[in-house]
Amino acid sequence: MSSAAAGEKGIRVRISNFNLKELWIQSDIPAATAEDVEAVVAAARKALTRNKGTEWGSATGAHRAKYLRAIASEVKERKDKLAKLEVLDTGKPWDEAVSDIDEVASCFEYYADQAEALDAKQKAPFSLSMDTFKAHVLKQPLGVVGLITPWNYPLLMFTGSKIMSSAAQLVKPVTLKLGGKSPIIVFDDVELDKAAEWTAFGCFCTTGQICSATSRLLVRENIATEFLDTLMKWIKNIKISDPFEEGCRMGPVISKGQYEKVMKFIATAESEGATILCGGSRPEHLTKGYFVEPTIVSDVSTSMQIWREEVFGPVLCVKTFNSEDEAIELANDTHYGLGAAVISKDLDRCERVTKALQAGIVWVNCSQPCFCQAPWGGIKRSGFGRDLGEWGIENYLNIKQVTEYISDEPWGWYKSP
Repeated sequence: MSSAAAGEKGIRVRISNFNLKELWIQSDIPAATAEDVEAVVAAARKALTRNKGTEWGSATGAHRAKYLRAIASEVKERKDKLAKLEVLDTGKPWDEAVSDIDEVASCFEYYADQAEALDAKQKAPFSLSMDTFKAHVLKQPLGVVGLITPWNYPLLMFTGSKIMSSAAQLVKPVTLKLGGKSPIIVFDDVELDKAAEWTAFGCFCTTGQICSATSRLLVRENIATEFLDTLMKWIKNIKISDPFEEGCRMGPVISKGQYEKVMKFIATAESEGATILCGGSRPEHLTKGYFVEPTIVSDVSTSMQIWREEVFGPVLCVKTFNSEDEAIELANDTHYGLGAAVISKDLDRCERVTKALQAGIVWVNCSQPCFCQAPWGGIKRSGFGRDLGEWGIENYLNIKQVTEYISDEPWGWYKSP
């Protein structure tokens, strides 16, 4: 991005989109100014209330569903083009970008179904303590909503930070999906290869640039050496290349600034006494681009920066534990609470650990699967509110109580004149 602040009143700047492998500017676009945002909001409000809201503001879910399915259809038709743009914009491997676009279409189709289902839930009655009244609930759109979307999943997720104070001044509702420093707990009864692949995927997919990345590995001490040896074999087998190359599973990080930030995290960890087990530098076969090897950092203490702060890159830090209680304590030793994973053949233990983990999402014997049908969000400094699933739609609805007096008798509270 240009050094001038995007959105600053009266200033028109341009955002450059770099080829993250060859480091040349492949395109640029104008950044929105405050006036642009005001114009868009005004247009949206006008559309919402046009013809007293009959065209959109008070339209049925069935009517809205037609548009959502049309969008899904257009996304499918343009899948290859959209996936190519996503690769060029983010550096994601081609296969991952294609999967993302498939999920985008599925998400629009899912919410078309949800919109239609909402019609059936309107005027849902509920019981009252007095039989002279009846009541129901209406679910109506909040109105115009501002969304800040992340670059890594721009069509699927909503995110934001440092906006709560501004919203509070106008008493605006806010849903926040923020960062994370998620743990993955590996017990000593696992199949090593299966657990190693999920551990690698949980931290290194999307080059580790996922807010929910399980970037803190907690492994039972009695299997730590064997498990880490297995994990390093899996990591060394990850193909790091031009994202368009067949079989690529890791591309570059998003920018020069992020590359430098990741490398500084690694250097700081080493200076604080941690050990770089593998990775930690640029891949030897890639002399250009913002590529970082998948990195494992061991001998980590809970006071180290690498343990406490989100890297947003392909860096996994490791600690060992000797009991279930210790694993839970270490897992919860964070200001964040977005995701967490537990891997064990003992499903009773998995259930105990799941309940004890302080996170909005827990994966059992896996890490990072995301489905539009499932709620997504965190606790603590990872935010509040939920996206996706039937829960996500609630963020955008006002719940209106409607109560009707149905008795033929007068209320009788006051003496009749």
